[in-house]
Amino acid sequence: MIYLDNNATTRVAPEVFAAMQPYLTEAYGNPSSAHSLGQRMKAAVEYAREQVAELIGAAQASEIVFTSCGSESDNWAIGGFLEQNPTRRHIITTRVEHEAVRNLCAHLEQIGCEVTWLEVNESGELNLDDLRRTLRRDTGIVSVMLANNETGVLFPINEIGKIVRENSDAVFHVDGVQAVGKIPIDLKNSEVDLFALSGHKLHAPQGVGALYIREGLTLPPFIIGGGQESGRRAGTSAVPNIVGLGAACELAKSFDSHDQIEKLRNKLEDEILRTIPNARLNGTPDRAKRLPNTANISFEYVEGENILVQLDAAGICVSTGSACHSTTRESSPTLRAMNVPYTAAQGSIRFSLGRYNTEEEIDQTLRVLPEIIDKLVEMSPYEKELSALSMRQR
Repeated sequence: MIYLDNNATTRVAPEVFAAMQPYLTEAYGNPSSAHSLGQRMKAAVEYAREQVAELIGAAQASEIVFTSCGSESDNWAIGGFLEQNPTRRHIITTRVEHEAVRNLCAHLEQIGCEVTWLEVNESGELNLDDLRRTLRRDTGIVSVMLANNETGVLFPINEIGKIVRENSDAVFHVDGVQAVGKIPIDLKNSEVDLFALSGHKLHAPQGVGALYIREGLTLPPFIIGGGQESGRRAGTSAVPNIVGLGAACELAKSFDSHDQIEKLRNKLEDEILRTIPNARLNGTPDRAKRLPNTANISFEYVEGENILVQLDAAGICVSTGSACHSTTRESSPTLRAMNVPYTAAQGSIRFSLGRYNTEEEIDQTLRVLPEIIDKLVEMSPYEKELSALSMRQR
């Protein structure tokens, strides 16, 4: 199997599994217990907290609160702030956020909050002047992702943070789920107040995430119960998963082959665009402004679902977009926001590489994909348009 869907989830790294294994067997105490076994568990949780803090450049480990996933972290950041500040109900976000933010903000808009939706251009980039114009003194929270999960486009959160701080009293929340472990992050030298991450995007298990809460900022508990996580999130800590997240952060910190991943992504992207006439890139062509592992490519007049099925039959796993809306047949809200034509948006495929991909796998994908596209083009009702397109590009 060739796995090119690492933005959806990643395999648990062997090093991460090895770190977790004792906490799935003999180390089974409750970290809230006062006895020695419980205290051993508590120490493991605190060590993982330090590992997470170090990877994302937090000033101190106490700024990290463990959650169940990135969606919980995002929901808690935005919902918790609004609960604590009921008179500051103006939210600014973008049209291309992950569903965890976009759908929450749409819900909040329905129940009385005012939401300003920032648009992106055809390359998926923001106009920061739009942000300046929409910020107000009564703006409560600004939520902008660091890296788009579908296109890999990066948003300049350091610059955005400065704009937010200079023009409002708003809190700045960043969904960093797709970026952690792929690019350097230094939160202590930024204006970010709240930052969400998820373990399964960087080779930790599914079911664990974290929320960075800048020192001095408080949020009401999202889950109410006991006093776990210093009273900030109730529920018995999922120690094996937390240990796994810490180990994954340690692994990511020492990983030095991002250039190799980017080289493979570039080869895949360049060859597809060179050899397949109806292929077009979604997202900025400036690779310095995209994640090093992601390529979102549309095959015009061909259904993405059909491409996915054919690649799957050939042993190659890809995605048609965000895994969180992959079961619908609607075109991606991100691609719609970028004004990608429907005939292209419906044929979009996201290739997302990871640390275990090889050049041989990329070569095999490049051998298989053109044949699949040719086959689907022959079946397309738009075959004449595609033939004309092919002739123009020769």
